[in-house]
Amino acid sequence: MSLPVPQPGILEIAAYVGGESKVEGVSRVMKLSSNESPLGPSPRAQDAYRTVTAELHRYPDGGATELRKAIAARYGLDAARIICGCGSDELIGLLVNAYAAPGDEVLFSRHGFLMYDIYARSAGAVPVRVDETALTVDVDALLGGVTAKTRIVFVTNPGNPTGTYISAAELRRLRDGLREDILLVIDAAYAEYVDRNDYSNGLELVQETENTVMLRTFSKIFGLGGARVGWGYFPVGIADVINRIRSPFNVTAPSQAAATAAIRDVEFTTLAKAHNDYWLPWLKEKLTALGLTTTDSVANFVLARFSGTAGKDAAAADAFLKARGIIVRRVASYGLGDCLRITIGLAEENEAVVAALKDFLES
Repeated sequence: MSLPVPQPGILEIAAYVGGESKVEGVSRVMKLSSNESPLGPSPRAQDAYRTVTAELHRYPDGGATELRKAIAARYGLDAARIICGCGSDELIGLLVNAYAAPGDEVLFSRHGFLMYDIYARSAGAVPVRVDETALTVDVDALLGGVTAKTRIVFVTNPGNPTGTYISAAELRRLRDGLREDILLVIDAAYAEYVDRNDYSNGLELVQETENTVMLRTFSKIFGLGGARVGWGYFPVGIADVINRIRSPFNVTAPSQAAATAAIRDVEFTTLAKAHNDYWLPWLKEKLTALGLTTTDSVANFVLARFSGTAGKDAAAADAFLKARGIIVRRVASYGLGDCLRITIGLAEENEAVVAALKDFLES
């Protein structure tokens, strides 16, 4: 008797591994590995989540109606063109399955989100990585990587784990340079942190074209990573396609309630942004003073590059930090084996990671 056989390519997928949360033998850890908000969720979001507990026997609103209305009101959008998902990664998977057939190509930059690769392979499509320039998305390289088989191009802006971004002009140049039958997906998970005048989350391209999608998340500045809520803004035709194939109750009732309250709590989001505005440049300055190279991150984390010297490399630094109960993120899976990604934490956490790295580098 033969056992069930998965589709070709499935067993070649390297499963996604999230940031670590625990260190064996350490009771209290400082987790700076997953780009989570150090302030946690809004108190209003917590209250809203709790109020739903007595109704857990009821199915959630399959259309996430109130949440979509709240998102639309916050950003001045058409609620009918918003789709919510179990994290933005669910929406990535739906887009790939809807628009990339076996043998088609899904294009993204060298250090793009690992789920682009995973979802492409799971659909039988071919993931294609193109080089970046100075750890930043290279529009010319992306355009040069397009073939007759290209169906989707993903751009993470700002990038993760790099923290770098491309300008609104470059984003538009990319869209203008792609064929009309190629779907451009702009993954703007960290958009709320960016203050640069030339930055765009891609919203105007979604409004002006029929082949561009913008994705966002509640897992970062809104502090709801555990609730698993993402959303996207879609052209009408693409929204219709995705709504036909998504699960009918893909966002739980407590998660919808928490996300609705979170996006309405502008004061708390402003506080989270102000915290990051202070500590991001502080951490970059302190790491640079220690002799480490960092990218010009505009997100809520810093990417630090270590030397290749044995005992002073990224792996050794990671082990040293863990011994002190500090968890950061190794990013070798992104092709950055000489780097560590460090999330902006609370004041004591940021100060602790700098002090620990100082001891590590000077020992």
